[in-house]
Amino acid sequence: MGAPHPDIVPELTDAQWERLRQYGTPVETHAGDVLFQSGERWYDLILVETGTIDVVRDALAWIDETHIATLGPRTFVGELGLLNGQRAFLTARVVQPGLVRRVDHEALQRMMADDDELCDLMLRTLWARREELRRGPAAWTLKIVGSERDGNAVALRRYAERLDLVHTWYDIDQPGGAESMASHGFRPDDLPVALVQGEPILQATPGRLAEVMGLAYTAEDDQSVDLAVVGAGPAGLAAAIYGASEGLRTVLLDSVAPGGQSAATSRIENYLGFPFGVSGDQLTSQASLQAFKFGVRVIAPCEAVRLEQATGGLELTLADGATVHARAVVVTTGVAYRSLGLDRWKDFEGAGIHYAASTLELRQVAGSEVTVVGGANSAGQAALALAANGCHVRLVVRSSDLGAQMSSYLTDRIVEDARIDVHTGTQVVELHGDDRLERVTLAGSVAGTVDCAALFCFIGAEPATDWLGAVERDEHGFVHTGADVISLGDPWRSLGRMPLPFETSLPRVFAAGDVRRGSMKRVAAAVGEGSSAVASVHRALAAAEVFA
Repeated sequence: MGAPHPDIVPELTDAQWERLRQYGTPVETHAGDVLFQSGERWYDLILVETGTIDVVRDALAWIDETHIATLGPRTFVGELGLLNGQRAFLTARVVQPGLVRRVDHEALQRMMADDDELCDLMLRTLWARREELRRGPAAWTLKIVGSERDGNAVALRRYAERLDLVHTWYDIDQPGGAESMASHGFRPDDLPVALVQGEPILQATPGRLAEVMGLAYTAEDDQSVDLAVVGAGPAGLAAAIYGASEGLRTVLLDSVAPGGQSAATSRIENYLGFPFGVSGDQLTSQASLQAFKFGVRVIAPCEAVRLEQATGGLELTLADGATVHARAVVVTTGVAYRSLGLDRWKDFEGAGIHYAASTLELRQVAGSEVTVVGGANSAGQAALALAANGCHVRLVVRSSDLGAQMSSYLTDRIVEDARIDVHTGTQVVELHGDDRLERVTLAGSVAGTVDCAALFCFIGAEPATDWLGAVERDEHGFVHTGADVISLGDPWRSLGRMPLPFETSLPRVFAAGDVRRGSMKRVAAAVGEGSSAVASVHRALAAAEVFA
């Protein structure tokens, strides 16, 4: 954490320190005591009354132990992983003996719920420490080795960035990269490799990395919750935050990582309260931090494959066979991206074809010839972001009217941007390249084969609802809710009520955001639906208690 800085080691007033120490259990320390060790999960926040504590990055196979920070009296030791069960990636060791107070996870959450001032101070400090650690030697505790040409490596790196994990990326395509990889004993078939505390995970996936880092759903997490939210896009994050802030034990599950489609958006300009715009990545990071604040367990990647009624509540079955028992469920699984269905499309996914224009993709294609396909706001936002990143952009729109589906503020800026060529009434009909996309063929108003280092596809999506079984949906797969529910069977007759707003055909199962029939398909609308669904959750749970 480097030299003390007010954001990283705040000066606490006497009153703040006295209130904070009340949440800890006093423990005498001796020189050399280890207060927490890298690899521990749900380790304690350490309040230092007297003495000093060194925070170090453990020795790795290729590098000695590295000092990160020394913390003395009236400071505390810990970082953001305390809030979500991530395993410690640093070690805290006593240098000068004294007295510390251990604050366990339950006490930490109680403090954040009881004391707004201490909660804000703690959040700002833990977040600032995480950001500082991402830039320093602690980043070697997770090293991802791979090629930007490899879709699996890109997915792994995107997962680490979406969860704000402290990590280092090593690109084997850089000069000397292949030789360095071979010198460490890795073969091309081993990639991508994730080195966690120096231990390699070969052919690493986000799921395997989550298991090792304590971010996966495990047997120790298998307990009943009040609310399970499936899907961590804007609607899911809002539902989880509102549920937890109102006293519901809440778990948030996502098959990929927090953010959903919004995390793929480079700039959202019409979201209330952000006059200069906000990226999907920024919005996701801040919402995730807010979820941690209220004690939401955020678990990803974690795919739900079945939802059933069970004794006393609902049962979610996950892809690995684990189960989550919940009194209520909010489904916010959003939609899956559509592709153009062209030959070799799958070959180029992650190797030139993208469904997002986030910071990660922008870095990869800076200054290149790129093609954006689509006529809605997401395509327009991507085109502008890519142009601002030095790319020459071809915006390919099937419709003859750019403004048919796109907001006027975007169409005006796109038409005025000399770096963007708009091809209306045009389609991409063929892909070309060896192991990576190099050119595309266009047909329609504009025809011919053009250079294309990357194709960004924003042509809509389909609802991710196949796993919902008997839950009523329309012919396109979108979920019926509230007054739209048609089939009211025996469960509703026994309850003596109609479905509440956002409630599906299965009692105490709700849907919000893009997955719901009739939703507006906008970030602000999804946030509103997610939070509003929780109001119905409370009503349904209260009614269930009355009839229990």
